[in-house]
Amino acid sequence: MLEISNINAFYGNIQALHDVSIKIKPGEIITLIGANGAGKTTTLMSISGIVQPKTGEIRFNGEVISGKKPDKIVQMGLAHVPEGRHIFPYLTVMENLDLGAYLRKDKDNVKKDLEHVFDLFPRLRERKNQQGGTLSGGEQQMLAISRALMARPKMLLLDEPSLGLAPLIVKQIFDIIKRINQEDGTTIFLVEQNANLALKVAHRGYVMENGHIILEDEAHKLLVNEDVKKAYLGI
Repeated sequence: MLEISNINAFYGNIQALHDVSIKIKPGEIITLIGANGAGKTTTLMSISGIVQPKTGEIRFNGEVISGKKPDKIVQMGLAHVPEGRHIFPYLTVMENLDLGAYLRKDKDNVKKDLEHVFDLFPRLRERKNQQGGTLSGGEQQMLAISRALMARPKMLLLDEPSLGLAPLIVKQIFDIIKRINQEDGTTIFLVEQNANLALKVAHRGYVMENGHIILEDEAHKLLVNEDVKKAYLGI
């Protein structure tokens, strides 16, 4: 479904990604783990068109998307939930959700999808007329994910969904991530610093270090890999 082939990305003269290659099949949850500054966020931004790789190629469902603008990539079925949520704080929950569907013309299905996200996150229904900035951190994360789902994506890119949240809220968010994957069939590419949590929900994982992919395996094998345990799991 997604194939990243030898991409190299730069910020000015600083190289952030070095020949990164990743493959994701339909229906998978894939996680990319690594330390802060490893290049995980840059990888997601390269997929969604926010950062343009200098060399290499990214294909989504067989079509080259590297070089395309972010709105075109969203139209193709890729939605990105950025690190830090980046909801619109002065717009209501409903207005944020409406913006998630701004490229869609199928109004009847948009209404169904709105009911679906309210089913996933009942708290948002209760808060639908509140400004986004008045929500708690966990509620804002729910809104950010829901806004992306309103685009009806085939693949969801999630950047650090657990960041800054209480453990109980993190568990709720990750339960929903699994539900989105299992019930909706949405493919998920998850960047997450909580490697233990990420590997427990993912099918496969990649380990990134200083802009390089250094390891790739099934998630349950990475959980027991001694190098991974020592470097990322605190064991």
